[in-house]
Amino acid sequence: MPNTYSQIYLQFVFAVKGRNNLIHESFREELQKYISGIINHKGHKLISIYANPDHIHIFISLKNLNIAISQLVKEIKVSSTNFINEKKFIDIPFYWQEGYGCFSYSKNQKDTIVNYINNQKEHHKKKSFRDEYLEFLIKFDIAFDEKYVFEFYD
Repeated sequence: MPNTYSQIYLQFVFAVKGRNNLIHESFREELQKYISGIINHKGHKLISIYANPDHIHIFISLKNLNIAISQLVKEIKVSSTNFINEKKFIDIPFYWQEGYGCFSYSKNQKDTIVNYINNQKEHHKKKSFRDEYLEFLIKFDIAFDEKYVFEFYD
């Protein structure tokens, strides 16, 4: 009986509402593990994740082709928002901004992307999230209007 086979690598990038630095080092790893569980539960494979104080990078191997990418991102955002708020990691309500970036890669780029995500802390000492995100949009030749890109305050 024929089967469906795929090898799709995707990086998701999305920001904390208001670009506030609300993801603290004290719970960053717990949040990343929680998001990893969501991704695995949905039938995908997490390759790399890094939650910066004001945004997150998630790199996955998309395995379950029966769920829309937008639905997967929605599930990650809603569930992780509820997790942060229920755990009371911060004193104010937590929310992700609307929207997200989704960028695809080939297998031979996998190690480069993992290294890039794992080195986010150092990377953002030199480059702002705004510059980073706009570079992604330009690199991937995505038409955009800056007034509809994330709320940038820097």
